[in-house]
Amino acid sequence: MKKISTIVASFVVATACTTMNDNPLLQSPFQTEYNVPPFEDIKPAHYVPAFEKAIDEARKAVDLIASNRADATFQNTIIPFDRRNEQLDRIGSVFFNIRETDVTDTLNVIAETVMPMLTSYGDETVMNDALFMRIKHVYDTRFSAGLDSSQISVAELYYKEFVRGGALLSPTDKEKLKKINQELSLLSLKFGNNLLAETNKFQLVLDTISDLAGLPEGVIAAAAERAEKAGKPGKWLFTLQKASMIPFLTYSENHELRKQIYDAYTNRANNGGENDNKELVVKLAQLRAQKAALLGYKSHAHYVIERNMAATPEAVDSFLMELWTPALQKAKYELKDMKDFAYRYNRTTTLEACDWFYWSEKLRKAKFDVDETELSQYFAMPNVRAGLFEVANKLYGIKFKKLENVPVYNNECTEVFEVTEKDGSYLGVFYFDYYPRASKGAGAWCTSFQSALDNFDGTRTAAQVSNVCNFTAPVGDQPALLTYDDVETMFHEFGHGLHSLFSKGYYRKTCGNVPRDYVELPSQIMEHWPAEPECLKTFAKHFQTGEVIPDALIEKVKKAGTFNQGFATVEYLAASLLDLKWHSIDSKTVINDANAFEAEAMKEIGLIDEILPRYRSTYFSHAFNGGYSAGYYVYMWAELLDCDAFAAYKESGDIYNQELAASFRKNCLAEVGEDDAMNQYLKFRKQKPDVKYLIEKRGLNEKRPVYRPVVQQPVAVPTASETPSIQ
Repeated sequence: MKKISTIVASFVVATACTTMNDNPLLQSPFQTEYNVPPFEDIKPAHYVPAFEKAIDEARKAVDLIASNRADATFQNTIIPFDRRNEQLDRIGSVFFNIRETDVTDTLNVIAETVMPMLTSYGDETVMNDALFMRIKHVYDTRFSAGLDSSQISVAELYYKEFVRGGALLSPTDKEKLKKINQELSLLSLKFGNNLLAETNKFQLVLDTISDLAGLPEGVIAAAAERAEKAGKPGKWLFTLQKASMIPFLTYSENHELRKQIYDAYTNRANNGGENDNKELVVKLAQLRAQKAALLGYKSHAHYVIERNMAATPEAVDSFLMELWTPALQKAKYELKDMKDFAYRYNRTTTLEACDWFYWSEKLRKAKFDVDETELSQYFAMPNVRAGLFEVANKLYGIKFKKLENVPVYNNECTEVFEVTEKDGSYLGVFYFDYYPRASKGAGAWCTSFQSALDNFDGTRTAAQVSNVCNFTAPVGDQPALLTYDDVETMFHEFGHGLHSLFSKGYYRKTCGNVPRDYVELPSQIMEHWPAEPECLKTFAKHFQTGEVIPDALIEKVKKAGTFNQGFATVEYLAASLLDLKWHSIDSKTVINDANAFEAEAMKEIGLIDEILPRYRSTYFSHAFNGGYSAGYYVYMWAELLDCDAFAAYKESGDIYNQELAASFRKNCLAEVGEDDAMNQYLKFRKQKPDVKYLIEKRGLNEKRPVYRPVVQQPVAVPTASETPSIQ
């Protein structure tokens, strides 16, 4: 790794040699087919000059609006303000997306340069008194100025945005807010950099065949290939990327090795040294609390959730705790069953958090005869992708065509498709980036290089969507074989992509923009289709024989559908409640120890030792650098909606009901930003969402089954009197 000082020096020299005329980021639109970014022409030295130019142009646009002497109207104030950042958004979407997928030290230095620039521009805009007075005038006269409902909504949203951004603060408090915002942006950036460094630092290198006991052949082959690429031929390498770590935790028979990799994962950025995030977490939480207080809110959670469907942190807490009690009880039942099974299997008497994946998989296989390795043979990634496309076609009539000569940002891992409507008209472009690499952030997400928008001249700006995942890569001639969780992830992110493709509206403030706790509805509803045999059989085909997944295996998967959902629900809810706890502190709260704060929060809700929150504080990127602060709960809130919404399809008797799909597309995807999110949902469902569908899906209403598995192991099965009492 180069030293930062060397990077900065070379970066400054390169930047100085770049002129505006040869900067591809400043093309408007990009001069490529489909107007996609010319990735191959973009160099690191182009970014800062492009940002500087775009910010300068946006400032000029703001100044023109603010200095206009004519009475403020929607046409001369809101519309130009709504479109002021088009070039800046285009540049930012390229830079920040590339930095997430192919980060380098140079890009990190650039981020540290441009983040303060963007924060300053944002603050000075929202605190521009002359501009605010014009927006306030449009807001005050919105009902008497002949505006339509969409325009009224846009005016209200911009007015609230300015108020929430500090427009009503005194000059002194505005300066305080600017300082806080600058510090927050840099701390958040550092949090993410530290986490990536910690994730990439750990390597579990094995050189003894006995250490591979229990691991499937495909997992071993992937580890060998990973080691080869890392310059360790003849060994096996496992990392903290989930595509590597989860199979190891699930199948490795070596408890000590499972513990080693699990502890490394759950202690990321919590080990002291330059990449430690404990102090950053405390500073971020306290600064957010101070900002909220400055703006008149009790806490950051109150500030954030005010804009969401839930409206208040109290409503969120009540919702989460309503699920917590049955979920924790179910998890305790699951733990007792696993402990009983582990003792009967080989007299194991102690289960730690690092063992949950291993023993739950053993128990699942014994109880339902479902082997995840066997199941994955039917989930070759190309077939799953074809399944995505077929579901979208059956529901909405859209089609996907692979493009060969369109620029991509990573030639090894990225594919791009043209998307067209049923009538053949162009809808957008869709990128897929499937596999992990050291330069790429962990997890899976959907983003855009260009957002959809209807233009006033009758044309349409089409979306350029990207799904980014971290699935186990192909090995040799064998395609990437996905787990069922991976299949759900692929459908999930694809749902976000459909939302982006379908979004309609003339205003950037509302087109595609929804409350945070609505965002996951379009994605999570897509996870329901691969759970249906009718859908599953269209793409689940054995990667070698082409055999369609057998009914018997589908039935096993179905029966196992709510297995281990106590654990899954508890670890998620624990993280959601931890996020809420961090962001419910007031500005006077003093926190001296991030780990102690976390431990106390988990003690309050009664989390058991064998389960950790899905994200601990020091690597909770959703909450501390991913835009989900006080908002990790939204996945469960959206699950309430998606379970209820899919029930409409099931109750109709046709999971591809095109009449329902058309209504869902119109009201819940295309136009949802135009009105209150619940109102839009009610237009589709005709009734309020019912929590019973969520509870049924996760099996939280199930009575504990009495179960004693048949154990085929060379250990004598103990009698009832020999079995230890497990509480």
